Order: sequence, then C-alpha cells, then structure tokens
Amino acid sequence: MGNRRPLDGPMMELFRRISPLGDPKISIVPVLDQWVAEGNSVERRPFLRLIKRMRSYRRHSHALEISMWMSDKRYIAITTVDAAVRLNLISKVHGIEQAEIFFDNVPRQLKVEKVYIALLNCYAKAKLPKKAEALLETMRHLGFPRSVLCFTNLLNLYYRTGDYGKVDTLINEMEEEKINLNRYIYSIWLSASTAASDTEKFEMIVKRMKMDANFVWDWTTGVVVTSGYFRLGLLDKSLEMLKKCEGLITEKTSNAVYDFLITQYAVAGNKDEVLRVWDVYKKKRKVYNKGYNCVMNSLLKFDDIESAEMILEQWMSSDLTCDIRIPNNLIHAYSRTGDLEKAERLKNEIVQKGGKLDYMTWYHLAKGYIQNNEMSEAYDAMKKAILVCPSQWKPGLQSLTACLESIMGKERAEEAKEFIELLRAKDIISVDAQNRLLNCIYDEKASWEALSVAIGDALAYYAEAPGTLGE
Repeated sequence: MGNRRPLDGPMMELFRRISPLGDPKISIVPVLDQWVAEGNSVERRPFLRLIKRMRSYRRHSHALEISMWMSDKRYIAITTVDAAVRLNLISKVHGIEQAEIFFDNVPRQLKVEKVYIALLNCYAKAKLPKKAEALLETMRHLGFPRSVLCFTNLLNLYYRTGDYGKVDTLINEMEEEKINLNRYIYSIWLSASTAASDTEKFEMIVKRMKMDANFVWDWTTGVVVTSGYFRLGLLDKSLEMLKKCEGLITEKTSNAVYDFLITQYAVAGNKDEVLRVWDVYKKKRKVYNKGYNCVMNSLLKFDDIESAEMILEQWMSSDLTCDIRIPNNLIHAYSRTGDLEKAERLKNEIVQKGGKLDYMTWYHLAKGYIQNNEMSEAYDAMKKAILVCPSQWKPGLQSLTACLESIMGKERAEEAKEFIELLRAKDIISVDAQNRLLNCIYDEKASWEALSVAIGDALAYYAEAPGTLGE
C-alpha cells in the first residue's frame, strides 16, 4: 500500500477482529461496542485511519458503519472531512440517490468545497455528466474556484463516458487558466487518447510530459504510457517505457509495480524478462500472495509448467496464508494438458495442509476430466463447483452441456433431477427450462433427440442471462 500510515497497537487489534468479517451483510457494530467495553478510547484520527484502511481493501460497507458509529453512538461531531468521506461511502454502498439525500441534509456550515467535490466525484463514478455539470455551475455561483480536483473529476467522467472531445476541451481550459497538469490529469488524457486510438495525440502528450518542467515522472504515469503504447501497437516503445518504469521504482513504491512489469513482459511474450524481474522482486521485496499469483499466471502463458512448479514450492515454503488461486493456476495447467494425476495430487496436498478448495479448483478438474472423457468424475467435479460457486458465475457452455448429457438418461433420473434443481437454484437455467428438462427425464416416450432439444432450450437462457463465464 505504499506509504500508508500503520495502525497503532489497539487499532491494529481492532482491525484484526474486523478483518475476518468479510461479508458486508455482517454488521461490525458489535465488535466495535465490545472493543470500547474493554476500556479502549474512541478518538477521531485513529478511526479515520481505520476507515481509510477499510476503504483501501474495498470494505466500503464496513467503513461506512464505522463512520456512522463514530457520530451516532460515540457522539463525535461530524466534520467537513467526515461528511466528504461518508458521502463517498454512501454512494458506493447505497447508490447515488442516497448520497444526494445525505448531501442535502449536510448542515450548511459543513457544506464547503470539499463536500461539493465529493459529490462531484460520485457523479463522475456514476457516469452522470448532466448532474456533474449542473453541480459545477452551482459551485461557480457559490464562488468556489474550479480547482484541479474539479477538473480531474470532470476529465475522468468524460473519459469514462467516451466523450473524448470534452477531455481535450477541458485540457485547453486548464491551459487558459494557467493550471499545471499533474500526473492524474496527464494519465486521464493519455488514456482518452489511447481509447480513441489517436496515436498522434498520444505521442504528442508524451513529448509534452518530457518537456514539462513542472511534471515529475513516477512509475504510475510510466504504467499508463507503457500500456498505451502497447494498445496502440507500438511494442518497441512500450518495452522502452517498461524499462523506464523499472528505473522509477523507489523504496516507497508499491509491490504492484513488479506485478505490472511481470504481467506486461508476459503479454509481450518475453519470458526471460519475466524471470529476471521475478528474481529482482524476490531480492528487493517481501513477496505476498498477489505477487506469486501474478508470476505463476505469467509463466503459464508460456506453458512453462516446470518454472511454475518451482514458484509453487517457494510459495508453499513461505509463511503466507493459503490463497487457493495460486495452486489453482497449476491445477488448471495440469487439467488442460491432461495430467490429471498431478492435478489430483496437488488438490489433495492443499487439503492436507489445511487449505480450502474453491469452485475454480473443481471447475478446472471438471474440464480436465471432460477432455479425458471421464464423465463420471467430470460430473462429480462440476457439481461440487456449482455447489460452492458465487452468484453471477457460470461454468462454460460446452463443459456444462457435456455434464448434462452424461446424466440425462432414465437410469440416472433422480441424480439428473437433483442437478437440474441445483442449476435453477444458482440461476443458471430458467424455471421454464428446468421444467422442460425434468419432463423429458420422466417421460417414457421422450427420445434422445427430445432431450437434446430441451438441453438446447435450457442453455439458450443460460447464454443470454448475465454472469461471468468460466470458459
């Protein structure tokens, strides 16, 4: 997290108690009340740092609970900073309408520029240009200047809505008002030029950045330039900038820069550079789960299972908590290449070490068994995947079809019924499709052809319904 200020002893203990409660539907107020009952004091600054930490982990619902608890139960008067932060959190947790209601009820003495800019940020995130422009006009009437933050929010809004012409217009207005462009402004301008496939403008912006005496390069800007060159098809310039990014790393730089370098070299097809950066990464930093997951993913793009196995050994010998995504990378690779014995062995080893398998573990195995035509094992693995999968996820169409077809016979009617009901419970098939499939199973006159039609109808809904496909 870069230069994030650490939490002190008591606050770190509170954070440790809150951390395992990852479900946003679970209230953390009882934990907060218990912490106070143990004699701990409630002060604004430490709790603001805790809220910031929760936001950094995208725990917006719990961050909002802490903010509300501070003012509602601990009688800490809300400040302009609190109002701005809470406005942002309400928008993320409850939506823009609730954020507007909160804004309207903020006391007049607290409704300063910072709070208006917080609402402007909410409109930008929600892609609401008309509301953002109307709010900006209100701010102008109130005498608030158009600050860099205002411009940043508007630029981000126009970039996100694809209105790239307005991005250029705003940049011109900033120049007229003698406002220096910072790295955020340059990054948005570069991203808009990339999205518009305007290579000439992109290169003009990079040239201007190099000539701008007020601009200081850092790795985040380098990342935007590197990615832009790559998307525009300028691979040599992308690799050149990638080298520059590496040179911009400091002690305060997040580990994310190494993850980016590894990923980008993998996308560029340069395995030697992936391995070189990985060696530097290990020597200079403590590598966490995200780093291990990144390098394994990257090496497996080259089908380098041997190197990925070495990375897995390093990870398993570390003191890190089990992140199932890391071994899942290899289970996927083994299953894809038909080495199901190794896939099963690794799965069992993870369980023996106390790791918890997830839906993707079972799904990778199911696809491997389908590829190997071992349909009984494939069906069992697919069923386990669907039982534990999150909402909005779906197995790939071909894999699900193969598993359905393997059990759609009279001799496995009860088993098929149970599986079809599971598919419906997970909203993978519609109620109508469920009924048609069940009718086919119990209809003595139903032919295999009729079953195939029913499966096709069921999966037509499946293909149209929203969700994240596994394949």
